[in-house]
Amino acid sequence: MLSHLRVLDLSDGGSGLAGQILADLGADVLLIEPSEGVASRRLGPFVDEVPGPNRSLEFWSVHRGKRSVVLDVELQSERARLRGLVAAADVWIDDWQPGRAAQLGLDADSLARLRPELVHVAITAFGERGPKSGWAATDLTVTASSMALWLTGDEDRPPLACSVPQAFLHAGAEAAGAVLVALQERKRSGLGQHIDVSAQTAMMIATQSMVLSHGWNDAQLGRVAGGVKVVGRRLRFIYACADGFVNLTFLFGRPLGLGVARFMEWMYQEGFCDEALKNEDWVRYGVKLLSGGVSDEAHEATMQTIERFTRTKTKAELFAAAFERRLLLVPLSDGHDLHRSKQLAEREFWQPLRHADLEREVVYPGPFAKFSRTPIRYQRPPPLLGQHTEQVSAESREHATAAPIRVETNAAPLQGLRVLDFSWMYAGPAVTRVLADYGATVIRVESGTAPDALRSAQPFKDGKGGSEHSGNYANVNVGKLNLCLNLRVPAAREVALLLVDWADVVTENYSPRGMKGFGLDYETLRARKPDLIMLSSCLTGQTGPERELAGYGTMGAALAGFGLVTGWPDRPPAAPFLAYTDYVAPRYALAALLAALDHRERSGEGQHIDCAQAECSIHNLGASILETGVNGRVSGAQGNACLHYAPSGVYPVAGDDRWIALAAPDQECWLALAEVAGLGWASEERFASPNARLQHREALDRAVAGFTAQHTADWLEETLQARAVPVHRVSLSADLFADPQLAARGHFIHLDHDAVGATPCEGSRVVFSRTPARIERGTATLGQHNALVLGEILGLTDQEISELAIAGALE
Repeated sequence: MLSHLRVLDLSDGGSGLAGQILADLGADVLLIEPSEGVASRRLGPFVDEVPGPNRSLEFWSVHRGKRSVVLDVELQSERARLRGLVAAADVWIDDWQPGRAAQLGLDADSLARLRPELVHVAITAFGERGPKSGWAATDLTVTASSMALWLTGDEDRPPLACSVPQAFLHAGAEAAGAVLVALQERKRSGLGQHIDVSAQTAMMIATQSMVLSHGWNDAQLGRVAGGVKVVGRRLRFIYACADGFVNLTFLFGRPLGLGVARFMEWMYQEGFCDEALKNEDWVRYGVKLLSGGVSDEAHEATMQTIERFTRTKTKAELFAAAFERRLLLVPLSDGHDLHRSKQLAEREFWQPLRHADLEREVVYPGPFAKFSRTPIRYQRPPPLLGQHTEQVSAESREHATAAPIRVETNAAPLQGLRVLDFSWMYAGPAVTRVLADYGATVIRVESGTAPDALRSAQPFKDGKGGSEHSGNYANVNVGKLNLCLNLRVPAAREVALLLVDWADVVTENYSPRGMKGFGLDYETLRARKPDLIMLSSCLTGQTGPERELAGYGTMGAALAGFGLVTGWPDRPPAAPFLAYTDYVAPRYALAALLAALDHRERSGEGQHIDCAQAECSIHNLGASILETGVNGRVSGAQGNACLHYAPSGVYPVAGDDRWIALAAPDQECWLALAEVAGLGWASEERFASPNARLQHREALDRAVAGFTAQHTADWLEETLQARAVPVHRVSLSADLFADPQLAARGHFIHLDHDAVGATPCEGSRVVFSRTPARIERGTATLGQHNALVLGEILGLTDQEISELAIAGALE
């Protein structure tokens, strides 16, 4: 799809995912490396545990499909070569420390003078400008800054990060989507622009809008492993079974509580619960629980009863019952489970690539989306160091993608794009929220007879629940038009078909039978509008034996393998906070949708995109999922430990349940930390070298915790950052609203809402230099734009609209 594009990739680590996504979509991505290679080539795990620059699974996990060009940007003569490549490039991506590009004469302004069409992306920990732009950081400290860390883990231990670092993977995926938005704008203006990607704001999506709790004046959720804690009450999702663990979505309201009711009916049939538990109103149980109608003892006893039952079944037996009984229940998968999955096998997810230098095939996670017209086909394995240097030097590439005009314009990048959005909950609306931010007209279809369950999710305005009081719902639906339409009524379907005629794109995230049941499946819509692009992003995909599994991101996270790599080695799995794949999948879905849009504009072809949430999220398991296939080893939870250096962890500071993330990734940082602590660590033999610190990690963690507990987060941040030691407090919602870096980026914006007044929501997670996000319309109430959509957009008469109302189509 994107074979007409060339990308210069000067990034590594999680940031390298941006270039890999673009390469998967067909772009020619040149990985620019120094003579010793990018840093990830020297990081384990390695093939057969034998180190080497071409054997690193860490490198392989983010650089598949690229070409390697050795070019040392520190040398002036080499920078001249690089400028030659820039002159024919479309996209530049780097993850350099702020200021380095300017020192080298390779900053966005300098490169724009050379190539005005260039889209220039900088991925940094906190953004290029602002008081924290120069802060030292690791993936762990960035995760701490996002609040995602605070929400994860056991309440009697430090907050937890996933053992597979996630923050820069989120930033990399965010960057890929931003590139494609900017390239859409370039078609109109002929100009590129600079994109500032902050890993902090990218990772904040993994809080599922809980960052807004302070701004919406609601209590913050507590931290609890394997579930959530709401107003002091634990809601447990993870339960032991006969051969592992399963995830049961133990949540309430409609429709979630109906799944719990069916599970209780099963337990009753097998004699594991009494009639009172079977007959509980599980739809209203949450209200009863929070109002004091259920004692702590009774509530905990219910969850213990659930586990007594699950322990009598295997993962396979419980998962089979999920289909037979329509339960919200899935196993927690490990690497072997994923490689042996019948669902993934039938969808041909695992893709073998030949590594000629190793004389072996390696199985990689497959395409992050299935395209009906232009399927992703992997072109090459991760490159050998410098493999394509001579090849690229011998090539000549004309400015084939240069626009014929260069005109400054005030138009938003996606202005004119029309989107009909049937999606609900979080993952689907998160995609269309980005489209709306950048100028698309998005019509969100919803029914009062089955309102979006996200309306029942915290945070609530002033802590008071209500269908129009949810900050969670508001945050992913900013800027959209809301049409109330009951698709079970035939007349409503006719309206939906008129909207399909209007739309360029249709999005939905039901299980496959959902849209088919409404008569709005892709084949039906394609027959009506052949150039339509339709994005379907359900849990497990449109095909395969598990295609009809309806569920949520909590289940997707378990299926995709995240549950077992988040936790402590000596405890049951903690799993990431809530619906983790709902925060990962939207980035892949957005990139897929924008690539399909680019293809249609060049070819006239529409297509169906099948982006399975659990499937695409497997790419965020990085080297850990490759190691299962290559070395036969399954990665497990490692707390907050880093595989490559110590210390790296989360430590107590002064205050009640307050914490700080701190790391010393190299000897210089370690010596600076030791000097600030003043406790003689530098002279201790057990801490003298990087390997010694790894061997004595537990003793080192105890020593660091003893030091940090004597100080405030403010003092530690100020003192250690002055010595370039990566450190950041584990932020809560109030910390984020007071964070000067987020204020400098204008991240929180206040928008009017008809039901709750002016309230804060998150702005765009990236900053565009020329055409930034325009977020001017607050979240609509249910059916707020019925008249506008039906009358002005579709041109229906007042009489026709009245007839729809009488028929119940607008309920």
